[in-house]
Amino acid sequence: MSNRRSAMSHLSAEMRACIDNCLSCYATCLGSLSGHCLEMGGRHTAPDHVRLMLACAEMCRTAAHFMLLGTRHHQHTCAECAEICTECAAECEALGGMEECVTACRRCAESCTAMAKG
Repeated sequence: MSNRRSAMSHLSAEMRACIDNCLSCYATCLGSLSGHCLEMGGRHTAPDHVRLMLACAEMCRTAAHFMLLGTRHHQHTCAECAEICTECAAECEALGGMEECVTACRRCAESCTAMAKG
């Protein structure tokens, strides 16, 4: 952990928090998909839902990556991440039983929205 913090010391506290939120959402979406949705079946395994959760996870990972790179292009990836996370949260909430995913997606969307604004 100390190596990670020192490697991220050039980033603002807000950006570090956003990176953490993105990586948490990435792990939560993948974990929810494989540990909850696949077990539940039915609407939880509908192709559109699975694609959305995979897209959300990948976009979160990508947004975190761009912030870690220190490129100004992170604003674009963060904007897209916020949009996908918002959609994923709404769909997971509608399906029910996915509170952890809903919370992670909303937290990530909120911090990515702030990062997208610069």
